[in-house]
Amino acid sequence: MKDYAPIETDWNYEATLERRHKFMSPSLRTFVAFQKPIILKRGEMQYVWDEKGRKYLDCLAQNLCISVGHCHPLVNREVRRQMEELVHCTTMYYQPVPAHLAEELVGKMPAGHDWVAHFVNSGAEAADLALLMARLYTGNFDIIALRNCFHGLHFASMSLTGIATCRHALPPSPGILHVHNPDQYRGVHGATVQPYVEEIDILINSSTPGAVAGFIAEPIQGYGGVIPLPAGYLKGAFERVRAAGGVCIVDEVQTGFGRMGTDMWGFEAHEVVPDIVIMAKGIGNGYPLAAVVARREVAEAMAKKKFFNTYGSNPVACAAGRGVLRAIEVDGLRDNARRMGALLEERLEALKARCDVIGDFRGRGLMLGVELVKDRAAKTPAPEEAARVAEVAKERGLIVGRGGIFGNVLRINPPICVDSANVEFIAEVLGEACRRL
Repeated sequence: MKDYAPIETDWNYEATLERRHKFMSPSLRTFVAFQKPIILKRGEMQYVWDEKGRKYLDCLAQNLCISVGHCHPLVNREVRRQMEELVHCTTMYYQPVPAHLAEELVGKMPAGHDWVAHFVNSGAEAADLALLMARLYTGNFDIIALRNCFHGLHFASMSLTGIATCRHALPPSPGILHVHNPDQYRGVHGATVQPYVEEIDILINSSTPGAVAGFIAEPIQGYGGVIPLPAGYLKGAFERVRAAGGVCIVDEVQTGFGRMGTDMWGFEAHEVVPDIVIMAKGIGNGYPLAAVVARREVAEAMAKKKFFNTYGSNPVACAAGRGVLRAIEVDGLRDNARRMGALLEERLEALKARCDVIGDFRGRGLMLGVELVKDRAAKTPAPEEAARVAEVAKERGLIVGRGGIFGNVLRINPPICVDSANVEFIAEVLGEACRRL
């Protein structure tokens, strides 16, 4: 084999910014974390380092993609093993690694159901596939989604997404209808459940022919502001959608893979079993991997015509997925997410008592949000303050995200391997940042 010289990388800060602005798509500048962007060079478990060697605690987990930790040794070992053997194999040919991952993944689903997995590359792609499955299986067309939801930015998934800043000025994909999300802090019906559930009945009877293809929801709305669905909502929604001939889809792109703590999936706390589950982000721990897991009879509706994804079931990505599932068990990460999440909630509750700018904090496990307001009684959103807190936190070596339709919710979603010292650091830095406001 030839002696190939290494391909050099220029780590100069200004040169990197110039190249990105000159050669990469302008749409990327619509989604940048900080006023002065961070250039990341290295990651290890819950930490990342910039090009100058400065260390940060990554409390956004790279948009929740890093589940078990940056460069987790088990995950990377499995990836290296597969890379040295075979980098790609299309689904026209058979390969054991995707088949093993499918078996292991459906083994994490509720027992007593015949589940199958279809691997793709991203959450948006998985959302598109879930819609196709639902429509083909039911023979119906309309899909019900929640306002403030986020399911991706491709054409159909963008139409599902219920946030104005995520929707371009063009006709949306047809047949997608939105109902009010049961936001217990800002929702139109207040801190209730039944009125939100009844809206589904009203929508079906007024805006559809009386039959729907499906309903889709996140157990906790992520980018929409870390808004958990209240107890009883999913159960009521599922009953009404199934009565109208539809299937029930749960988007676990951000909530899955142990982040909720004791449960593997967000829907498990709601005493429901969906028909289709969308998975991405944490499934690959940074490697491009996503999946649609569905009941076999639903997936069979896709088998009447040809369908495949060029890189779906890529063995290297699937090796990463197997490593993630193994690491969650070996490292006890679900229990860690439960314990660290409870400790972080305790610290945030104390912080809220001291800082009037915190209007609400919410979430579950290690998917938490802190909503900042200018006035607690009026709940006036405070997006500028949220941006300043995030910038101060960055100065102290803590990366947090921002979300919500007003941009005023701090998103605290670290890799689920964080420890108690990390939690104390998060509370300390957020407390200092809020006091500096």
